[in-house]
Amino acid sequence: MAAKNGAGMNSVVGEGSIFEGSFYINGSLQIDGKFEGDVRTEDELVVGATGKVKTDIYAKRVVVGGTVIGNIQAVEEVMLLSTGRVLGNISAPRVDVEEGVVVHGEISISSGQKKDIKSIIEESFNSGPKLGEVLRENGTGEDKKVRTKDV
Repeated sequence: MAAKNGAGMNSVVGEGSIFEGSFYINGSLQIDGKFEGDVRTEDELVVGATGKVKTDIYAKRVVVGGTVIGNIQAVEEVMLLSTGRVLGNISAPRVDVEEGVVVHGEISISSGQKKDIKSIIEESFNSGPKLGEVLRENGTGEDKKVRTKDV
């Protein structure tokens, strides 16, 4: 899979290769072999269908078609292909998930929001009318609450 910017991959860990250590790259990286260590790129990281990666990933874009053990944090998006397997948390403004993906972890999708995601969701839930306000508007009063009986 080529990088979206059309420039292709700067570096490849080929199928059957094993690489351990730190990989800091100014460009795109595709891993089709086995990699364990630390990897960071300002561009795209692709874990091919035969790729096996054990690391936390920080990249602009991440495509997972193989196996990743570790957290994934992307500036733009994460694409989980049908053959993808992830054990770890995923955080990105956009996450695309194909049918067949297996993930165990938390997925946090920010849609590009700069504000804390938890706060955005809680504010959304808390906005709008409150039960007491609705009861007063309908003239039913707050003392006439619906009660449920324990079963």
